[in-house]
Amino acid sequence: MSTPESSLKTLAIRLKPEVHAQLSFIAQLRGKTINDEGLLAVTGHIAQAKTDPVLLAKADQARQEIERDAAVRRDAIASMFDTGSTAESGDTARPARSRRPQKGDDTTPS
Repeated sequence: MSTPESSLKTLAIRLKPEVHAQLSFIAQLRGKTINDEGLLAVTGHIAQAKTDPVLLAKADQARQEIERDAAVRRDAIASMFDTGSTAESGDTARPARSRRPQKGDDTTPS
C-alpha cells in the first residue's frame, strides 16, 4: 500500500550528544521536530550552494560533459538504426540492406 511518505528518502546522520541536545532544544522552542529542523538546515544548505560560484562552475562542467556523452550515444544509435539520415559527425550512414523477397513478391529469384 502506498503512503504519501513512500516517495521520501531517508537520511541518517550521526550527531555528537551536545549537538543533538542543542538541536532538540531548538526544535522544542520552535514547536517543531528534530526532523523539521534538519530539513530547514538541509534546504538552507542547498539554497546557499546554488549561489556558490565554484559549485556553479563545476555544475556547468558536469552538464557539458553529460551533453557530450549524450551526443556520442545519440550518434551511435543513429548510425545503427537511422538508415535514411547521416550522423552529425559527418560519417555517412550505411545503406539499408535489401529485404528478402517475401512469398507473393513479383521479384522472386530465379
